[in-house]
Amino acid sequence: MKFNVNQQDLQQALNYCQGVIEKRSTLPILSNVLLNASNSNLTITATDLDLIFIHQINNVEVIEEGNTTTTSSIMYDIIRKFSSGKKINLSLTNVSKLQVESEKSVFNLNCISASEFPLTDENFNQNEFSIKSKQLLKLLNKCKFSVSNDETRHYLSGIFFHQTQTEDKNFLTAAATDSHRMSISKIRLDFEPIILPKKTIFQLCSLLESYDGDVKISNIKSKIKFELNNSILISKLIDGKFPNYIQVIPKNNQKKLEIDLKLFLDSVDRVASVSLDKKDGVKFNLSKDVLNLSVNNTNSGDGKESLTVKFDHDLEISFNSRYLIDVASQLDGDKIEIFFNDTGSP
Repeated sequence: MKFNVNQQDLQQALNYCQGVIEKRSTLPILSNVLLNASNSNLTITATDLDLIFIHQINNVEVIEEGNTTTTSSIMYDIIRKFSSGKKINLSLTNVSKLQVESEKSVFNLNCISASEFPLTDENFNQNEFSIKSKQLLKLLNKCKFSVSNDETRHYLSGIFFHQTQTEDKNFLTAAATDSHRMSISKIRLDFEPIILPKKTIFQLCSLLESYDGDVKISNIKSKIKFELNNSILISKLIDGKFPNYIQVIPKNNQKKLEIDLKLFLDSVDRVASVSLDKKDGVKFNLSKDVLNLSVNNTNSGDGKESLTVKFDHDLEISFNSRYLIDVASQLDGDKIEIFFNDTGSP
């Protein structure tokens, strides 16, 4: 195997692989990336057995076709320290050594045979559809901060994608909750319900951020496949039943607060700065068209701020500032509406 590749292309591909590969894997082969050079293409594959990432770099100068695997983190560390955009020459000097050369640097990296790399070949022809990358990214971003970190309730450690109906129109709806807060986002589409794991969500977001185009999605019973331009992500799905989240959405919150989104976000962020622990409550003291925000921390001090709003009631209520900032950061538009019931209600 012998080929030449552009530094930036290889660095970008290996950067994506870092998000898939487990740092503390018991199997040495799972710390490696599979490199396959053929037909002027370099295909790079990374997996943790639950998630498979495949990326293809086109127009590579392949002198001798072949494949091997080498440690992803070491290779990435070397490649990113080479001069940007330069040509890198890679060649397999023997079965267990990969030579990496650029300008005046030469490295010899240990390899494990490609035949040991675990790959599954499954047919993903069922339930295939396309979605705009920016629409999918928006759905993921608006829900991912509410995903639970609690290992005991594995069905909450992902985003629940399912179909809902509003006025006879079908929507692809994403929902996530850690049982303290909940996010729901939707777009027009027909869809079969699945729960997408947390790691897959973050890997998908990093791919979508630098891609503008259609994403082809297909799934079989326990796995899902995302196809972007030069990348494929295959993931196991979470096996479990997502709770009936609809029943916990407050239905009788009649007290409406209307507020400028940017002013609100900046104000909460400023007031919360006085507290080292972002879990400290931000207290809302609401009266006619005035919102007084305050944080009081016995160790570090207190902060207050006042905003002009639209509100017709009197109410005192506290929130975790991190939750407010997470939600407000993902909302679009100039103004937001917040609906309250009483001091103890969500």
